[in-house]
Amino acid sequence: MNELADRTVLVTGASAGIGRAIVERLAPTGARVIAHYRSSADGARAATAGFPAGMAHLVRADLSSPAGAAELWQAATAWTDRIDVVVLNAAVMPKAELDAPDDVWDAALDEALQVNTRSQLTLLRRAVAHFLDAGGGSIVGLSSWAAQRGAGNANLAVYAASKAATAAAIKTIARAYATRSVYAYLIAPGVVDTQMSASAGADRGGRDAFLQTLAMREMVPPDEIAELVALLASGRTRHLSGATIDVNGASYIR
Repeated sequence: MNELADRTVLVTGASAGIGRAIVERLAPTGARVIAHYRSSADGARAATAGFPAGMAHLVRADLSSPAGAAELWQAATAWTDRIDVVVLNAAVMPKAELDAPDDVWDAALDEALQVNTRSQLTLLRRAVAHFLDAGGGSIVGLSSWAAQRGAGNANLAVYAASKAATAAAIKTIARAYATRSVYAYLIAPGVVDTQMSASAGADRGGRDAFLQTLAMREMVPPDEIAELVALLASGRTRHLSGATIDVNGASYIR
């Protein structure tokens, strides 16, 4: 209890899946949370239901818009003058076969790069500047094993590429600002039990067939990712800065 007292955490994509699990995990920690959502205000409200009055704030922003990330940061810092941790969780997984028509391929590429890369790098820039002024802070990026090993299906090439680009930027931040109390971590989940994974599994024979490809024959529970985020946000693991933490149930061991 109170492990994150006096810390403010911004979580993107907080209305469902991993993001919602993260916000719910932070409720008993004493943290103040800014929960970002794009379309599901109800999901974001449900995620923050366990927070005391005044300890959670909802912000709507469309990260698929070029201005969305900057608008999110402006709204977040209008609510509080100090953000200690930024959790970059929001992502999309557009599908496009390599031989798809150019307009289909370009649309998928643009969406993946805008939401998974450009918006994240905008938030990275804002966060780093904020942390340097404030004396430090942490960034937790939700990556993917697809950024490390490639996606399991060629129709997710743009997703894997967008995730890899953001991962490289987060690692760069960790190295560049290590002496200035700015820490950056990557969590690289395998198959997490979310709607996004269900969509990916549909292309690989359905849920049961997908599970047979995993060493534990089960998906990673979102709660396990949330537990790890809470640890990294606590400031107790500074020397993990720059690390990529694989969470995939022994299905991909490096």
